[in-house]
Amino acid sequence: MERSKQQLLVRKNELLKRLAAIRGDLGSGLASDSEEQAVQLQNLQVLQEIERLANDELVAIEEELSQLDGVT
Repeated sequence: MERSKQQLLVRKNELLKRLAAIRGDLGSGLASDSEEQAVQLQNLQVLQEIERLANDELVAIEEELSQLDGVT
């Protein structure tokens, strides 16, 4: 099922917000408590994978939008 341009733009905006939040989390540094640092380091890998997937989807959306713009 093809998505409309509006659907793509909404999803793109959602992904950009999510990526901004992830990058904020990744850039916040580690806590001073060693136990909290351990949890943060475990979460780091998850955040990095979520960031990668969101970036991949964003690239795909940009490609779809380009194709739609080329068709109109």
